[in-house]
Amino acid sequence: MSKLYDSIDDRLTAFIEKQKMFFVATAPSGDEGHVNVSPKGYDSFRILGPNEVAFLDLGGSGVETIAHLRQNGRITFMFCAFEGAANILRLYGTGEATCFDDPGFAEKKALFPDFPKVRAIITAKIHRIADSCGWGVPFYDFKGERDQLIRYNEHRTDEVWRERRYTGNAESIDGLPGLVKPDAAE
Repeated sequence: MSKLYDSIDDRLTAFIEKQKMFFVATAPSGDEGHVNVSPKGYDSFRILGPNEVAFLDLGGSGVETIAHLRQNGRITFMFCAFEGAANILRLYGTGEATCFDDPGFAEKKALFPDFPKVRAIITAKIHRIADSCGWGVPFYDFKGERDQLIRYNEHRTDEVWRERRYTGNAESIDGLPGLVKPDAAE
């Protein structure tokens, strides 16, 4: 049975903090375009307040989340219990991306001090919090984090990494603007 919550209370916080993985979903406006769902790992999620969260965007093969947020702001987070009691928790909200060259990035990046090269910090105001049974979610054993993404970024100089972010993340698969160099935006 699904239950709605007004805010992220201590019990929900404990559930979120226990999960080793979560999912982020966004979509462009309108009837066209691709819905994007991305799995996230690492220690990359923070609860900032009863209705505000943040997560670390290290980058990847696309820039869908950033592009969708810039277009319409809609975002959903999903946490599933892969061990213990069955449960699924969804946080629905509106978010924004603060990218590595944006004003205010350093302050938000301070939430995640263990990650040197970060594409963006996504923050979201949560307006709907709902859980559901999760009975169909299987049990999984956590064996550890994959380190490929961290290693991929570690061996590049800051200059090479930044340029790769801009050239590889210029637009979404639907042609929406992704990362834009600050001097190009003027």
